[in-house]
This record gives sequence, structure tokens and C-alpha cells, in this order.
Amino acid sequence: MAIRNRTGDILRVAVVGGSMGGLTTALLLRDLGHEVNVFERATGELTGFGAGIVAHEVSVRYFVERTRTALDDWTVPVATYRLLDGSGSLLFEESVAYRFVSWGSLYRALLALFGRERYYQGEALVGFGQDERGVDLRFATGKEGRYDLLVLADGVLSTGRQRLFPGVEPVYAGYVAWRGTVAERDIPARVLERIDGTLTYALVPNSHVLVYPIPGPDGEVDRGHRLWNFVWYRNVEKGAPLDELLTDRDGFPHSVSLRPGRVQDRYVRELKELAAACLPDKVACVVAATEQPFIQAVMDVESPRMAVGRICILGDAAFAARPHAAAGTAKAAENAWALAEAIETFDGELPGALKAWSDHQTALGSSLIARTRDLGEGSQFRCDWRPGDPGLRFGLYEPGDSSIWTRAPRRLSPA
Repeated sequence: MAIRNRTGDILRVAVVGGSMGGLTTALLLRDLGHEVNVFERATGELTGFGAGIVAHEVSVRYFVERTRTALDDWTVPVATYRLLDGSGSLLFEESVAYRFVSWGSLYRALLALFGRERYYQGEALVGFGQDERGVDLRFATGKEGRYDLLVLADGVLSTGRQRLFPGVEPVYAGYVAWRGTVAERDIPARVLERIDGTLTYALVPNSHVLVYPIPGPDGEVDRGHRLWNFVWYRNVEKGAPLDELLTDRDGFPHSVSLRPGRVQDRYVRELKELAAACLPDKVACVVAATEQPFIQAVMDVESPRMAVGRICILGDAAFAARPHAAAGTAKAAENAWALAEAIETFDGELPGALKAWSDHQTALGSSLIARTRDLGEGSQFRCDWRPGDPGLRFGLYEPGDSSIWTRAPRRLSPA
């Protein structure tokens, strides 16, 4: 049953940001009977640059519980985790139950479920204000609107966060993630035989890299048509070195990422030469075969809370954790599910429901930030990762919960 506002009307909800967290929130609140509009500043299709992500149970929970989608049709399972050193020697191996999916295929599936009738692109938020009864929004196109609830899900460079919490900005972690994908058919057979069915890590001094399979460009999951995704974390000093790296091939600077095809050729050559020199052959081959690698600067973002009155903020807009727990998309989805539960459960004043939700989910964000920061510092600077350490496993609420598939997300008591 939908929870109504004080006037007895269905809640009018504006979701700013049409990516994973925004779309999951929009679907769940619409399912409760509320009127939901999604505003996305980008004008074209969001792609995630083709990157792969872990299909944590909460990331795909909507499909499992509310559709007839079969996960085997659009996710790729792996059964073995391997950790190698730079020479290719085995440091540790264990059985896992991870599933991987491409960012783009998950986004497209969510958008197809929500539809485009109330999904507005080219709408960049420029300002908002609120009173006891609602929130007023202003967009760069001149569009304005008044809503009962504003959900800010506009990513790591969130305009909403800048307005809500001035001074809370992304903090560079001291290293970047080089990423890329290569068609499975382009990987030498001798290499593919050694990595098939695995998540393979290579741990080298002040760095680490991982490779794993994901669905093909059109969602193909059968062997021979999949992609292989690599992520290589490399330290880059803040200042001129980082600024030059994030300057595209046409000379335009970027603050967070460079998409495929925009990285300067000299840096791509350096990446592949270094891979051949210091990575195991089976990993270096994946890097070498990638035609258009791209870059994402690793950032920390930590908001003091996730709700102010009738405004809430979720996903990377609120907390952007380093990728080492493979839980960023899962965190955004969990934020959305918990928000829908809070709005459905609290029969009364909306800000009270949002505050209770904020207390719980802020604790989750802070915990994840602390854990992933420690993982990143341990691999990139302290060099103290221990093969077999359970703390290295993927997970949202705790290490390893990405591999369990219990159907019941773990809960963290509010701080």
C-alpha cells in the first residue's frame, strides 16, 4: 500500500540521476503507487564505458523478485578465485560463487522496466529549495517543479550534494583504475584455457590487477561471445602527473575519468609495455589485447548524512567507495530498497521516515568507505595484503556476502 503525504495524495517524487541507484529507486517507489519522475543530465545513452561489475544479490534483487528474468541468461558465473604474483606463481586459490554482469546491460534492463515516459534526459539540476510541505527544483533548461520528495542520485560529481553539503567533495586516493574489455575470441586459446571460469588477481608491488568474464556487447553469455574485463590499479601522483594523464588526446582536461578512445596514445603504449614487463602472461595478454583502455581516478566521497528534510541522497552521490569490495552498485541498490521500505513502513511524517533510513544507510556507507580505504591503502601503499585474507573478499555489508546469495541482505545496526 502506498504511503500518502499529509494532503492524502500519492507522493510526487523527483529522482535526479537516471543511473543504477536512481532507476532502482524509481522502480521501487513507483511500485508503491507513487508518481515518480527521473531527471538525467546526460543526453545520450549511459554506457558505463562497457565496464564489468559484480552482480551482488541486491544489485539484481529487483529482477529476481519482481520479474521472470533468469540470471543465467545475462550474468556470467565464476567458480574460482586465484591470486598470483607478478611471475604467475599461485599465491592462493578458493572456490567462490560470484556472478558478473556489464554495467551497460544492467542499466539497460532497469531502464526498460521503468520506461521512457517519465525518464527525462538533458535535464541538469542547478538548484533546489524546500519547506515543510515540499521541494522546489530548478533545471538548466528552465524547467521547474515542486515535489513531495527529492532523491539525489546524481553520482560522484553530484550537483545535489554540492548544494546540500557544501565542502563535501571527492578526495583523490592517490591511484587510478585502468580498465578495459576484450572479446573472448581475441584472447589466445592457451591463455583462455588457464583463466576460464575464474576471477584472477595478480598482486605486484604497489599495485594489483584483476581479470574476469562479463557478458558480450549485446548481453551474450555463451563462451566465445563474452568479453573479458580487466581492472589495473596504478599509483599516480596528484598534481601534474594526474592532470596530464586525465587530459584527453585532444588536449581537454577531465577531473574523474577518460572514456574509451580518449586516452593519449603514449599512456596506452606505456600501459601495455609495463603489463608485459611486470604482470603474469595470462593477465598481460588481456591488457595487450584491449584496443581502447580507459581510466577512472579512484575517489572517496563521504557525506555526513543522507537525508535533510524532504531531500535524500544515495548511491555514489552520498558515498563513493573505492572499488575493492565490488559493492558500489550494490550499495546504491541497497540504499534504494531500504528507502522504499522506510517510506512504506513509516505511516506518518515523511521526514521522520527519511531520517530513520538515513541513520541506517549512513552507517553502511561509512563502514564501506573505511573497509575499501583500508584495502586500497594495503595494496597500493602499505603492500601488506595477505593471500587468503577473508577481508579481501567482495561484499557490501561484510567481506564475502557477494558470494553467498542468501536472498536476504545483511543488516547493519544504525550508528
